[in-house]
Amino acid sequence: MSTELTPELEAAVHLGYERRDRNDMAPTIRYFAELLAAHPDHPVLVYELGGAYDTAGEEAVAREHYERALALGLEGEPLRRCLCQYGSTLRWLGELDASREVLDRARREFPASDSVRVFSALTRLEAADADGAVAELLEVITAHPEVTDLGRWSTGLRGLAGWLAAGRPAD
Repeated sequence: MSTELTPELEAAVHLGYERRDRNDMAPTIRYFAELLAAHPDHPVLVYELGGAYDTAGEEAVAREHYERALALGLEGEPLRRCLCQYGSTLRWLGELDASREVLDRARREFPASDSVRVFSALTRLEAADADGAVAELLEVITAHPEVTDLGRWSTGLRGLAGWLAAGRPAD
């Protein structure tokens, strides 16, 4: 089965997002469920339905969809987004070890992804690893000094990130 979206399905997914009301996700859930029913087992649509449930605060249902999308062979950019959202959902469900495993996979498959690092930092923070969380966030923001006003501080902050990540070594 192809994991690619046709231009028509891509437009349909985009339309679902345009119509989304975060305060009332029921219509969006229905929309993506109907879209999936018309294209059964399409991994991207399974993932998108999971995302709609996630936004509605139904993390346990979202989790099932994320796991199914992964099992169906989700790949590329939708895989990166799914791993971030799945890791976040597991964090909300209190499954910090599982969240870390999912986000570690995301780091291996998408090593340059800032979003993966941010979600990883949130899991670290929840797991009482504040230094690791701050280190990860510092790595994200110092990687793009040209779009911040960090300027000359970015090098020192990257060093601080490494020091925090290493457990505050005395040397």
